[in-house]
Amino acid sequence: MERRSPSTVPRAESVIDTAPPRAADTQRADAPPGGRPEGKAADRGPRAKRGVPEGLWLKCDGCGATIYRKEAEELLNVCPQCGYHWYVSAAARMGQLLDAGTFEEWDANLRPTDPLGFRDKKPYAERIVSEQKRTGLRDAALTGTGMIRARRVACGVTDSSFIMGSMGSVVGERLTRLVERATTDRLPLIIISASGGGARMHEGILSLMQMAKVSAALARYSQAGGLFISVLTNPTMGGVAASFASLGDLCFAEPRALIGFAGPRTIKATIRVELPQGFQTSEFLLQHGFIDRIVARKDLKSEIARAIDYCGG
Repeated sequence: MERRSPSTVPRAESVIDTAPPRAADTQRADAPPGGRPEGKAADRGPRAKRGVPEGLWLKCDGCGATIYRKEAEELLNVCPQCGYHWYVSAAARMGQLLDAGTFEEWDANLRPTDPLGFRDKKPYAERIVSEQKRTGLRDAALTGTGMIRARRVACGVTDSSFIMGSMGSVVGERLTRLVERATTDRLPLIIISASGGGARMHEGILSLMQMAKVSAALARYSQAGGLFISVLTNPTMGGVAASFASLGDLCFAEPRALIGFAGPRTIKATIRVELPQGFQTSEFLLQHGFIDRIVARKDLKSEIARAIDYCGG
């Protein structure tokens, strides 16, 4: 039997592996645990998830549906699912009602003061300044003139975003001047009410006097043969509903608007009688003759123009 020399037997230490290296074998000795790369990519960390931008969707207060904001705005802030009418600012209402570029503001220089030095959670003077900054309004009413389907009108809007649209001295003065100018210029008068606060308690008796002042101006306007169209929106309550808002020759209302003097809970607690369901809605009031017509926001401009033509305003 042939005997091999020990030098011809290959040793394990001298065997060269020609197979391609594995990925795990190529890791650097100084690499961080887990094999994650160093540098700018590591500094950025895990990629953040992209969320939905805020304000893109709205929840309807009427049916609870989630509505695309842009779609609602194209419908004049009306829910496409149930027709619920959302809040609209005074400036936006003027833009919706009047022909483009025709609005001219009246009495813009009137500003509220603090005649009583009133203070609740904070001084009334400070509250006025904060509300003016927040809303961009000088007070809760915007008045002026413009065209509706090429018909010149005098128009006023109250805004519930400014201290709930309550009627203080400036609101009463602006509306009174609006009515008096409509009387002088023989213009149809349109007032859109969105006031849930009634007379403004911060001005005491001076606020309550505005109810009589505006109503007296409307009486003179009626005697002169003027046409007053009152548009009631959600909410129209308190001293506004008890004075000029209910004195229209024609009273229109938006669908499902809350209209009344005191709230239903206050009335129920006072008279201790079970109240009819929805007795302060525009639909209930139409059935009982308090208003003349319910008009959707998209049809309001055409309905007012038709009423002016029919009544010879």
